[in-house]
Amino acid sequence: MSNYDHEQLSRLIGLLPPAPEAWVQAAQELPAARRGLDQLVARAEADAAFRAEALADLEQALQAEGVASSETSRQQAAAARSRADGA
Repeated sequence: MSNYDHEQLSRLIGLLPPAPEAWVQAAQELPAARRGLDQLVARAEADAAFRAEALADLEQALQAEGVASSETSRQQAAAARSRADGA
């Protein structure tokens, strides 16, 4: 491992191009999406009827709970389905 000091690392990081705007936006939205997804999964674990409805149309369930917009709901739905199947 190289022996870079903080100043060298700071300079090298400063030379990097800025992150794409989509990455920045995703990073800002991720904590809230995770909290919402956790709440949705907890609700599905506690309520069998809600779980059946949510699994039948995860994209809609995510949008209704405010977890994801229509653009991200497919990706969120896949993550929720995976977590629900493991529950």
